[in-house]
Amino acid sequence: MSYHCYFENEFHPLDTPLLKTNDLGLLRGFGLFDYLRTYNGVPFRFAEYWSRFSGSAASLGIEVPLDKEAVYELLGELYRLSGEADVAFRLLLTGGYAEDGLTVTQPNFIIRSEPLPKDNPAGRKTGIKVIPYEYVRDLPYVKTTGYVHMMKMSAELRNQMASDLLFHKDGLVSELTRSNIFIVRGDSLITPGKDALRGITRKLVMEKAAGKLEVQERDVSLDELLSADEVFTTSSTKGVMPIVQVGDKLIGSGAPGRATVALQLLVDGEFARYGK
Repeated sequence: MSYHCYFENEFHPLDTPLLKTNDLGLLRGFGLFDYLRTYNGVPFRFAEYWSRFSGSAASLGIEVPLDKEAVYELLGELYRLSGEADVAFRLLLTGGYAEDGLTVTQPNFIIRSEPLPKDNPAGRKTGIKVIPYEYVRDLPYVKTTGYVHMMKMSAELRNQMASDLLFHKDGLVSELTRSNIFIVRGDSLITPGKDALRGITRKLVMEKAAGKLEVQERDVSLDELLSADEVFTTSSTKGVMPIVQVGDKLIGSGAPGRATVALQLLVDGEFARYGK
């Protein structure tokens, strides 16, 4: 039992070389992906991830060669091949091979099963630091494979003992490199409404907060974030992760806030029950 990938109607060990060098994902960076994981052996909210993935593909003009039902079956087989209690899946779609280095003819579609990323229990308990970084992704609603800014800043993140970059532009914050951002002000839970990926965990948090906090989806300035009572980020791998420092500025008391901890417990409970 081990991790595998699916490509061109076959399953391969994960380290198998598969793509030719004239793939548009390599030549032009023309590709997209999505990432999800299982809980209790069941892909979490697969229909929502598929809707986002297929919608992203359509917006780039790349046709996904398989439908939702076929992909779900493949996820099940990759899960069985892994022999693990839970796994992560990466759906990867590129423009395919192009003799002229430009024309999309037949896209390449790969599905990978992967080990779950390492948890950060210390960060979940005490909070993390992020660095403000002036940038907005070109296509914020699409999970493209272009992560050049995150890669370029990886050494600086380590030097500053920070976990991620906080993207902002023209005074407004949007997201982190791989996750969404929320702030808490009084009884309001606020998340940026534009220039940010429509995260599945983001949506779950907004569902859980409804009726407990006033949920707002609107512009959030960097100044407003820095003066917020609480800040946290959300993603498929992090769940709800408190942010207690942005650059040199502590958020609130410098510890995870009450609303953040409450939402963290609610979301963790949803994960624990999923698929049972």
